Amino acid sequence: MPVRKNLIVLSCITAFAVTVYAVIGGITQKAHASPVETTAPQEARLPQGALFPQEATAPRENFSGGANGEIVPGADAAANAVAVYFTSNINPAGLMAVYEALGLEAGGKVAVKIHTGEPGNPHFLSPNLIKNLVQKVNGTIVECNTVPGSRRASAAVHYQVAKDHGYTAIAPVVILDEKGDVSIPVSGGKHLKENFVGSRLKEFDFQMVLSHFKGHPMGGFGGALKNMSIGYASPEGKSWIHSAGKAKNTGWRSPDQNAFLESMAEAAKSVADSYRGKILYINVMNNMSVDCDCVSRPARPTMADIGILASLDPVALDKACVDLVYAAKDSKDLKERIESRNGILTIDHAERIGLGSKAYRLVKL
Repeated sequence: MPVRKNLIVLSCITAFAVTVYAVIGGITQKAHASPVETTAPQEARLPQGALFPQEATAPRENFSGGANGEIVPGADAAANAVAVYFTSNINPAGLMAVYEALGLEAGGKVAVKIHTGEPGNPHFLSPNLIKNLVQKVNGTIVECNTVPGSRRASAAVHYQVAKDHGYTAIAPVVILDEKGDVSIPVSGGKHLKENFVGSRLKEFDFQMVLSHFKGHPMGGFGGALKNMSIGYASPEGKSWIHSAGKAKNTGWRSPDQNAFLESMAEAAKSVADSYRGKILYINVMNNMSVDCDCVSRPARPTMADIGILASLDPVALDKACVDLVYAAKDSKDLKERIESRNGILTIDHAERIGLGSKAYRLVKL
């Protein structure tokens, strides 16, 4: 009898073990099953900026798990979030694709606002990258002079730099403040009531703000907002922004960091307001040094290139770029630069004063 009881017990244990193994095996097989493939653009509506559904590494407090383990938006996602278009193809075709996705045709006399790059800095946007797009819109490349101390502080030398960097070979180039500057109004500003931009800005009907996204020694990062504010400002206008509307002859000095960052947002709004409906924004996320293209000997980039993004909202665009930086595993240096300068304040203030929205949906082309 004892032997028979032991056999019965052993049989039950064996049956249980087989059942558990089958269940575990089924779960494992399901977990490793190949996801359903799709050729449609990946689109996600995310609260105040976001990441691709299956590539998110940012904090997940506002997200929940989807059926296939992807990250999907929580209930607070904005239903009317601004579209930000993305491609990982950093080439002329990718640049053209994000421009065409915007659905806004650049017409009339088109200014293409870039950063021409300080001599010695190799990270400025390549003429070969932007040539096809600039020529498609029959654009004129525009820039403004910098404050004394830079090689680009005078129009004559600045034109030579543009030539040396290959820009005059692909399109006409105009230094907007070669004939002085003009004042344009700032609406809703906390620090600025006016902004001083190159006087030749008024010659153009449409603005394409084509920015190299990277770090910045003073702003933390440079994207569309920086290119619109400091970029369009005359040397005196640059001092005006850095001093938060206190002086026009102080160079790069910024006695109050937060006031400077907020003033950048306000100056950017003045340009956007001047071209309402006739302005678009593209950021290229490559060669992302912690230093701006205005630095003659920049730190080498320590993170991989990401892609090209475009939007009709500069706030959403810069927010999307920052989010992608924070999602990248190799972005420690650039994140430190952004945080040490409180760079996000520029985006926050730009939204507060009505320049745009931080809520966006990222559409992968």
